[in-house]
Amino acid sequence: MGKIFFVGAGPGDPDLITVRGNDLLQKADLLVYTGSLVNPALVDRCPAVQKIDSWGKNLEEIVPVMVDQAREGKTVVRLHSGDPSLFGAIVEQMEMLAREGIEYEVIPGVSSMFGAAAALSTQLTLGGVSDTLIVTRPAGETLEEDDLPALSEHGATMVVFLGAGRLEYVTSRIRCPPDTPAAVVYRATWPDQKIIFGTVSDIASKAKDAGIHRTALLIIGGILAPGRSGHRRSILYS
Repeated sequence: MGKIFFVGAGPGDPDLITVRGNDLLQKADLLVYTGSLVNPALVDRCPAVQKIDSWGKNLEEIVPVMVDQAREGKTVVRLHSGDPSLFGAIVEQMEMLAREGIEYEVIPGVSSMFGAAAALSTQLTLGGVSDTLIVTRPAGETLEEDDLPALSEHGATMVVFLGAGRLEYVTSRIRCPPDTPAAVVYRATWPDQKIIFGTVSDIASKAKDAGIHRTALLIIGGILAPGRSGHRRSILYS
């Protein structure tokens, strides 16, 4: 019996996949990937004879192929963008595999929010500024209601996924002060990466003017403020 590996592809730059993930990519007999999100360089790096772009396919089309290959003793890599645990769809896949008696393993990856933090040259948590990180998403086609108003009242760093096309909606729901620093990071770590700085009150219009409406993260919080007012030096290195 073969095995199925859910591998995090990283935020975009093909060199940011983990060593373990890259090793598995080299050994895969079947590669299943999301063509709209995964860097084509990673797909090309994989020598697998069979490669399936999962874009536009449902799990009932994808999982049986993975199961068949595993039963033939093959190594299957299911390549997810970023880290599979964030806004992915691995649990339902694993439940289907478990019902079929197929072994699987999850290989973590570098999330796009960490790629965005690196691009912004900041920390998502910063002593004296924000010791809490909130990761969320707005309501949309697959989510009826969101918790943006309540979450934004905590004064924590917020990272909003899946909201690039609804920034006006998102910022209208945010209850932190309108002059709170904000940034939109488009395709973090990709060659065409773009960063837009602003505040809660104007970041949506700035991103719109820049033509950004997909594949971007919204980050809100004092960690983005010039000088990072209130920052305390880490006790660890004092």
